[in-house]
Amino acid sequence: MDVVPDIDGVADESVVVIGGGFGGLSTACYLAEAGADVTLLEKNEQLGGRASRLEVDGFRFDMGPSWYLMPDVFERFFGHFGRSPDEFYELERLDPHYRVFWKDGDQVDVLPEREKNREIFESYEPGAGEAFDAYLEESERTYDIGMEHFVYEDRPRLRDYVDRDVMRYSWGLSLLGKMQGHVEDYFDHPKLQQLMQYTLVFLGGSPTNTPALYNLMSHVDYNMGVYYPEGGVGAVVDGIVELAEELGVDFVTDAEVTGIEGRYGAFAVDTEGGERYLADRVVSDADYAHTEQELLPERKRQYTEEYWESRTYAPSAFLLYLGVEGDVPDLEHHTLVLPTDWEGHFEQIFDDPEWPDDPAYYLCVPSKTDDTVAPEGHSNLFALVPIAPGLADTPEIRNRYRDLVIDDIAENTGTDLRGRVVVEETFSVDDFADRYNSYAGSALGLAHTLTQTSLLRPSHTSDAVDGLYFTGSTTTPGIGVPMCLISGQLTAEAMGDDDV
Repeated sequence: MDVVPDIDGVADESVVVIGGGFGGLSTACYLAEAGADVTLLEKNEQLGGRASRLEVDGFRFDMGPSWYLMPDVFERFFGHFGRSPDEFYELERLDPHYRVFWKDGDQVDVLPEREKNREIFESYEPGAGEAFDAYLEESERTYDIGMEHFVYEDRPRLRDYVDRDVMRYSWGLSLLGKMQGHVEDYFDHPKLQQLMQYTLVFLGGSPTNTPALYNLMSHVDYNMGVYYPEGGVGAVVDGIVELAEELGVDFVTDAEVTGIEGRYGAFAVDTEGGERYLADRVVSDADYAHTEQELLPERKRQYTEEYWESRTYAPSAFLLYLGVEGDVPDLEHHTLVLPTDWEGHFEQIFDDPEWPDDPAYYLCVPSKTDDTVAPEGHSNLFALVPIAPGLADTPEIRNRYRDLVIDDIAENTGTDLRGRVVVEETFSVDDFADRYNSYAGSALGLAHTLTQTSLLRPSHTSDAVDGLYFTGSTTTPGIGVPMCLISGQLTAEAMGDDDV
């Protein structure tokens, strides 16, 4: 079991945590266990942040995260409290992990068996099987070193890297290159490059702007496996909430925070309903930019409006939640539909923002694995198309794009949904901004570019307000459910170390 050091300094203090996403929930658990009196305020009607659930006419959708990756992180989180994930939810390893359709008619299933995946790679390119082994060997080494010495151990200052041990750990890691160049060193075939890079979507980046260090995601994908928690990702939220309540955390939903006043030992947090919560310290898991620009007076902000405007943001998304009559036999639990050349889609996200005309997208059919998420005789399906943040988002655009996606699914997967949809909801740029106060309607926050990784991401500790802290995807270690869980630990450690 890992030991979180020096959090005891918060014992007997009162803490308000703003936001009930995975970062806020995790921070609340660590602080409560250390003896703090923790109240968590959540803007929306349910906990989980972007991992909200939508329930309509017997269909239950995970609205946000739907992949359960890096099971070791969840085991380590629950293990810190003397618990295990299986006390709260059951896991099923998916077989196949996912299916890929290319728009030239080709398709492949990525499987739990590494040797079979090796054979798939070899079938596309002579020698690619050996390259597959070499790539995963490096990916595993990067994961082991990166997680223990650069993810679980926060290094917020440059001097934290000018250290003999850090230099020794990082020797040979791909710290400065880009993913595209790194993958090209191993594979020539563009489809094999895509198979090694699709996980960049989870990091909010593209092959040309994401550091090669994130080759570690291939170890997560091919070696560690893809799982489904019974009940969906919402069941993971329920498990952490149950743990937090056992630890003494108080939850208040429908409590949108409108302002943060004061400093260490004398904070006042105001909500839209007129309630005021007093606390010794405050942690924000709300959108970092929203917290600084909207909840704090200008003199107490670390970053200017120009700073936030200059950042590179992870994509937003066009999400289509569909309750479908009958089965969808050609789709798997997780399915990716990719153009053979996906550069155009990434360019329309990061370079010349517009709604993609030939999108790469993801389909999730949890009813393949879980018969509780749809009525009998029906399928639960959602489509996710990554799009640029800040795009115009109108009902007319959504209707047009909905038809484009439905037609594209039929053409490229053989799954014709037309005439079979009995429940339909959309969620896109404006909804991310309205529901989660997300900057420019980004679905994930700051992308993991070379200039927005590690110590170059915003800090856990405010240098403008004593006793104010941040957690979640905008700070370290970054984007994704496992990273946000770890962010909670790092924030709690920062609070324990802080000499306020």
